[in-house]
Amino acid sequence: MPTNPTIDALHPPAQPTTQIALEADAAALARLRADRRRAVVRSFGRSLGNAVITFAVLLLLWQGVVSLTGISPYVAKGPIDVFAFLFTDEKAAAHRDQLFPLLGQTLLDSVIGFVVGMVVAVVLAVLFSLSKAIEAGVMPLVLLLRTIPLVSIAPVIILITGRGTTASVAVIGTVVVLFPALANVLFGLSRASQQSLDVVHVYGGSRFMALRKVNLPGALPSVFAAMRVSVPAAVTGALLAEWLSTGTGIGGAILKFNAQAQFTQLWGAIALITIITLVLYNVVQILENVVLTRMGMATSVA
Repeated sequence: MPTNPTIDALHPPAQPTTQIALEADAAALARLRADRRRAVVRSFGRSLGNAVITFAVLLLLWQGVVSLTGISPYVAKGPIDVFAFLFTDEKAAAHRDQLFPLLGQTLLDSVIGFVVGMVVAVVLAVLFSLSKAIEAGVMPLVLLLRTIPLVSIAPVIILITGRGTTASVAVIGTVVVLFPALANVLFGLSRASQQSLDVVHVYGGSRFMALRKVNLPGALPSVFAAMRVSVPAAVTGALLAEWLSTGTGIGGAILKFNAQAQFTQLWGAIALITIITLVLYNVVQILENVVLTRMGMATSVA
């Protein structure tokens, strides 16, 4: 049938319904991706702003304590003193060469305790969710480790694992990290949507499948909360392990600096490990905000 160009120009043929639907879906998907990108950027900016505010408050408190408490300047060093010691003094390079390797060792020990502690906490939380018998048998031991002061059981840990070994660092770090991380992950696993669990069971899914499909994804906010709590705990565990077992890193050096009245080195070491702990905490928080925002699980992205 011949076509009339004039009529076609005024009334173009209607596009197929399927093509229109596909174009609408593509436009909606593009808007969704753009919204997620904006949410991630806002979340990252908010987390970065919080980190800057925290760092500024820390410096002000530090300077206020040094200036207003009347402590001897020979003993108390402020942020300006430590900055000069590390960056502007004639021997600043030598001072950095002295402290930075110690900081690197403490970071390594912290990572060991953090990773082992988090892995053990997640595994135990999953096992407790699958079996109440395992929870009844193991949880009292976890509570016992939490109740007894670490300094009291450290000699036993060192006797079993060996003094100055990586195993002693891992065990001491795990003891410090384990309980708060386990409590957070268990809380997250227990808050799964009952309707979603019922759907899995109706379709014949096992308890393990429900755990994998519903409980674990829903527990991501609690897992990140456990990671945030575990960062300073892991640093504390590393310092304790270095003090009680290895004698290396910042933990071992602090004792030497204090005994030798090297107070500038002492404050410099404390400042470095504090700053690094804050940085690591905020890195985990930024990662949490980005991941949860991309998954649509963030409570607010404003």
